[in-house]
Amino acid sequence: MPIYEYDCADCRRPVSLLVLRPSAAPTPTCPRCGGTSLSRLMSRFATVKSEDARLDALADSSSFGDLNEDDPASVARFMKKMGREFGDDLGGDFNEAVDEAMAEADAGDDAGDSASPAADTDL
Repeated sequence: MPIYEYDCADCRRPVSLLVLRPSAAPTPTCPRCGGTSLSRLMSRFATVKSEDARLDALADSSSFGDLNEDDPASVARFMKKMGREFGDDLGGDFNEAVDEAMAEADAGDDAGDSASPAADTDL
C-alpha cells in the first residue's frame, strides 16, 4: 500500500494519498480543495543508519565549521542539519519558523548596516 505524494495546482499545497491498489486507482483528487490538477512528486526516502553512525556524524568537528552561535541563521542551518541526521521530519511549521528567523536576522543585519552611517554623522 504505497503512499503517493502530489502537488495540488489549485490550492498550491502538497498532498499525500494512500493508494490501496495502484492498478485500479481512481484519478487522484485533493482532499483539501477537491481539485484534480495534481502533479506527482518524488518522495523522500530514508537510509538506515545506526544511532552510533548518526552521533559520529554530528560529533565530527568539521560539521561545526560554519556554526556561529551568535548568528540565528547559522544556528537554524545547524538545527536543520541535526534533524536530517536523525532522520526526523521537523515539519513545515519548523521550517517556516526557521526561515522566518533567518529572514529577520538578515533584515536586522541590513538595518544595522544602514543605521551605523547615521550614527557616524551625529558625531
